[in-house]
Amino acid sequence: MPTLKKHFLLDPQVVFLNHGSFGATPLPVFEAYQTWQRQLERQPVQFIASELNGHLAHARQCLATYLQSNPADVGFVPNATFGVNLVARSLSLQPGDEILASEHEYGACENVWAFLCQKTGAVYRRQSLPLPLASPEEVVEQFWQGVTPRTKVIFLSHLTSPTALRFPVATICQRAREAGILTLMDGAHAPGQLPLDLPALGADFYTGNGHKWMLAPKGSAFLYARPERQALLEPLVVGWGWSGVPEFQTGSRFLDHLQWLGTQDYSAYLAVPAALQFQEAHNWSEVRVQCHQLLQYALEHLAALTGCPSMYADPQDYVQMGVAPLPRLKDLGGLKQRLYTDYRVEVPLITWQDQHFVRISVQGYNTQEDLDMLLTALERLLPEFMEDEPCGN
Repeated sequence: MPTLKKHFLLDPQVVFLNHGSFGATPLPVFEAYQTWQRQLERQPVQFIASELNGHLAHARQCLATYLQSNPADVGFVPNATFGVNLVARSLSLQPGDEILASEHEYGACENVWAFLCQKTGAVYRRQSLPLPLASPEEVVEQFWQGVTPRTKVIFLSHLTSPTALRFPVATICQRAREAGILTLMDGAHAPGQLPLDLPALGADFYTGNGHKWMLAPKGSAFLYARPERQALLEPLVVGWGWSGVPEFQTGSRFLDHLQWLGTQDYSAYLAVPAALQFQEAHNWSEVRVQCHQLLQYALEHLAALTGCPSMYADPQDYVQMGVAPLPRLKDLGGLKQRLYTDYRVEVPLITWQDQHFVRISVQGYNTQEDLDMLLTALERLLPEFMEDEPCGN
């Protein structure tokens, strides 16, 4: 596929296969971001006190259209971890209440629940979903085995961080609603990888990053809340929005509590429309398909190289990010360092469930040559770092 690398600020000497960690912003989007920063600095009082509300409303409208949602139900937050904190710390958890998650959740967000469980006596439970996943219907049944009469909240990733799996969250949300269980979906990796219709998906709360696959600048994310659940939320930071000062009012308590956290740089939020325009200009639905095909190529060749079986039963279990198991290694960090110093390949090597993996992200700026470089590097370096024989031998 034609590369989009010329549109990004990435170092051309680096094979960048780690978009999933912090994203990468296209140059036109970054320029829009800097334009907003300059506009703010030119007349800060006029910009913040008189103009900012209208600019944020426009950005929210663009984002809500992208998420097929009502703009009154979507507010900006700095990142998805902030969104998880805001929802989790708003809930009146009691001793013995249970939060049900999977064993595939993101560590920082699990820390949120651990912190709250220490304070409240609630219990965080991880339901096992072994790899490779079964059919979506079987995954729902496996997950639901963790539900008990004490389950108050289901917390689940839409696309998981350590294993890059797509979970059938819509079905789980529907079943939870029928059971009277609140749902909070961690969509950190979903916007930009998956088309989203948040009302149809059915989560009570959904938080997602703009700075990853959606291509917006760092510091842009969102929290969606169903209208009937918005009254449950309390602000993490109490500022002018809480008291209803006219110049800081949006007409929505939900948005007022999210939006006005004190003086800050709102430019990342205001650049979100530019990120969405960049996707539209470059036919992003087709880019996603091509990236998925390149990732499938890489995962198949890695399985042939290592002899380790795929972690996915079906290519539809992942999108633009995927993991491949590695043989047991003597020094995971050492191999990662050699990949970068010897081959200039930026890719995460991780441990999950006591097994080693390489997690590959494929974005529009990547090419087959990038993936071939990773394959070549691993073919040459793995024998130096393997503890045992390759998988399957």
